[in-house]
Amino acid sequence: MPQGADFDQMIHGSSSGTTGRALLIPDHIEEVARTLHLLVSLVRDQGVDWHPDASRMAVAQLVHQRQAFTYASLASSFGFATLARVNLHPDQWSEPGRRATFLASQQPQVLSGNPTSLGELLDPAFRAALHPLAIVSGAMHLEEPLRLALNEAYRCPIIDLYGLHETRPIAVSVDGGPRFVLDRRVVVEIAAPDGEILPDGEFGEIVVTAGENPLLPLVRYRTSDYGRLVRVDGRLALADLEGREATTFLGVDGSIVPSVDFTQHLQTWGALGWAVEQAASGSVTAVIAQGDASRIQASLSLLLGRDVQVTRVTAVADLGEGKPRRYRSLATRTADVR
Repeated sequence: MPQGADFDQMIHGSSSGTTGRALLIPDHIEEVARTLHLLVSLVRDQGVDWHPDASRMAVAQLVHQRQAFTYASLASSFGFATLARVNLHPDQWSEPGRRATFLASQQPQVLSGNPTSLGELLDPAFRAALHPLAIVSGAMHLEEPLRLALNEAYRCPIIDLYGLHETRPIAVSVDGGPRFVLDRRVVVEIAAPDGEILPDGEFGEIVVTAGENPLLPLVRYRTSDYGRLVRVDGRLALADLEGREATTFLGVDGSIVPSVDFTQHLQTWGALGWAVEQAASGSVTAVIAQGDASRIQASLSLLLGRDVQVTRVTAVADLGEGKPRRYRSLATRTADVR
């Protein structure tokens, strides 16, 4: 923290990402408020007239966890509109149908959450009851089939934000393409394993210099996320984003197969989310949320030259609690891959 920081302006939150124990992170009250108004501007940029409406909740932040803190609050800088953090896990409700009944009574203007919680919105009970102006996804990778399904269900902008608690939002996509770096106090670079900064177009770890939070200025903060910087219509954007780790898999012939190759096939055949794991022995299992299991099994098996066991579940939430890893591989070139 900078010397002379005003601790009277500090609150704190916790963040554990996909690995490790939760960290307490200092937040500044004004910086937290600015994040709400960033959402407002992003929604308005999509041609949506989002202003406070006394008859509707402004934002419902949706989670899907067996245990999660929930709250209701007021946004004093947004017409004292209501905000709430709502846990959609069925165990937190006396009856499953009450989830939709409660949200219908509040009619949130904007729904936000990660893909696990947003996947619940495909339930017909929610689709019939809710009429959001926009849906905002964050914290986890939003797969293209899920983005398209949400857009078809609600006919509203689906805004995919990339960021970390430490940095706040970094980049955004509204069409499933590369994520444009936001016009904030943030500089995004791509680094090689030795820390060397790579030129545009090269794949590597995303490092961020951020000054939004005066209590936590960051210089070349390593995110453990991977991607490449590209220029789209003259604007800087992040492409081929792989959250938290750039995982590679081992083919039966010893070849290295990057996880991005898996992503292409999993999305093509309609999976809304997935968890693919390779054991040290080389065997591979995949759990997919919806999608064509037989096509995915054939595609992934062809990529690796070995049979891949595919299990299909109904919803993204069925992939596991919290932020399940999309890819994990324990295999190395020394593994017996015959």
